[in-house]
Amino acid sequence: MLSVVYCIICLFHLSVSAQDMPDSWNKEAAATVHPGLKWFTDAKFGLFIHWGLYSKLGGRWKDSSYFGSGEWIMNRAQAPASEYAEIAKTFNPVDFNASEWATTAKEAGIKYLVITAKHHEGFSMFDSKVTNFDIIDASPYHKDPMKELAEACRQQGLRFGFYYSQYLDWHEPNGGGNTWDFNKSAKDYKQYYQSKSIPQLKELLNNYGPLGLIWFDMPGGLSESETKTMIDSLKVIQPTCLFSSRVGHGLGDYKDFGDSEVPPTPISGAWESIYTHNDSWGYIQHDMNFKSPTEIIRLLSNVASKGGNLMLNVGPDGNGKWPAYSILYLKETGKWLKKYGESIYGTTYGLIPAQPWGVSTSKPGKIYLHVWQVPSNKILRVHGLTAKIKSIAILGEKKPLAFKQSDTETQITLPQIWPDERNTVVEVVYDGYQQDLSQLRTQTVSNYYPQTEIPAVYAIFNGEAHIKQYTFSHYFGDWKHENCITDIKKPSDAVIFPLEVEEAGDYKVVLDYACEPESASQQGFVTLLGQQLPFQTLQTGTSDSHRPMIFIQHTVGIIHIEKGKQNLAIRPATGNKQALFQLRKIILQPVK
Repeated sequence: MLSVVYCIICLFHLSVSAQDMPDSWNKEAAATVHPGLKWFTDAKFGLFIHWGLYSKLGGRWKDSSYFGSGEWIMNRAQAPASEYAEIAKTFNPVDFNASEWATTAKEAGIKYLVITAKHHEGFSMFDSKVTNFDIIDASPYHKDPMKELAEACRQQGLRFGFYYSQYLDWHEPNGGGNTWDFNKSAKDYKQYYQSKSIPQLKELLNNYGPLGLIWFDMPGGLSESETKTMIDSLKVIQPTCLFSSRVGHGLGDYKDFGDSEVPPTPISGAWESIYTHNDSWGYIQHDMNFKSPTEIIRLLSNVASKGGNLMLNVGPDGNGKWPAYSILYLKETGKWLKKYGESIYGTTYGLIPAQPWGVSTSKPGKIYLHVWQVPSNKILRVHGLTAKIKSIAILGEKKPLAFKQSDTETQITLPQIWPDERNTVVEVVYDGYQQDLSQLRTQTVSNYYPQTEIPAVYAIFNGEAHIKQYTFSHYFGDWKHENCITDIKKPSDAVIFPLEVEEAGDYKVVLDYACEPESASQQGFVTLLGQQLPFQTLQTGTSDSHRPMIFIQHTVGIIHIEKGKQNLAIRPATGNKQALFQLRKIILQPVK
């Protein structure tokens, strides 16, 4: 039935099965609290650095250019291990300056730095006694940049950590991954762990001072009990060092999401989102698709609003220089953090869910409203903000902002001159209790914004309809993670979107979806208060493990929406064998 009582919907808290984690997702964390988690969860902003022999190649192997993840070039080119190893003879990063790197990170507002000690190519960027395939013995540089960087980070007050590829090693016959040189069936992974991987991890933990974390990657070759034995042997050396979840088998200290993935709703526990600054982790000379300061600032505040950390990656070149845009845009982000950092560092997820104006973060007695989009009437309506307010002002400014409260919301009068269009933070100081509405799935709709986007995770599901996460890439390493509603096959599978409409008006309804050929040309309806918009699904393309999902924004018509609490529903016209589509979001555009 489509007649869902709104008061029930208002109180209905949805969680996404693909993203759900208990407070202690780690198998052992329930018993003890790791001493390193406090600094980690307070830090919020980390810097990832991918640097190795692939940096010297810059995205080219022989006569071919590669796009995407440059650190995978050996694998993608199927370069023979012996031939690839020759690159080390010309790897001489004379422009590397540890002090400059750490100073730039500090100016960017970074709180911790993680660098590749050994990536999948197998080359060690530190002085390792376990192998001669390292920067000391195999390159003309003959110095250990990790020693210098570890010390420079400590001088700047940055936590320091290492990335280490514990399983994949394309240089070693028994390492994971390289099957073009070495017979897969003949590999002895345990021998590789015992002879290189574990001894090198012990070198890193013993020789570079106190480490904030070890960022493992691509687990394999070990059972859960063997992984636990490895972890225990390493924890003896530095008990306070954190281990990332990619150590495998749910035995890490905090959760790392997939590359370029942010959970759609707040997640409890310690976790991290990782993103590249451009399109590659390792340096690619022809990759100029850098995220702007606006994109970085909003990405950082979005991740913080969900309760996590953002670790943004920079790929230095083979000489040891960062891309100029990385330096420029990170420093610009740092300027924003100097003014608004209180709304990021040490915060928890926002008690107020995402609304058309932006997102929120929280501290005891404070809510920070990250305003990305100013309503045209300059009145910021914050639904659900009902605590007893002591003051409201733009963060860092003394002049208070006028506001008025009702039983359901707070209305804030914004200044005519807006300080920062990228993200101006409004600080709300309150007494007493503020209800945690972070999981509430009611989307505010207002004609004072150009449009309102309602993600699929905000839906109330009926029948067989459910949310599913789809992960794919358009090109190598360009990972996308889309949460979509699927299996809407029968009218009883209708999905309902609860709305809080601020002003009555006409709105264009746009459906953002992917549709396989077998699902195309099916009929459906968008319904609201007796109104019915018919539509026919449009084919967007076939997707599988080799082809990415393609989404279309399909305008299906205009609907009138009254002020107040409303329910917008989507359902098929008839019963079908195929899902109607994979619905990513609904967009409502006010008709002017």
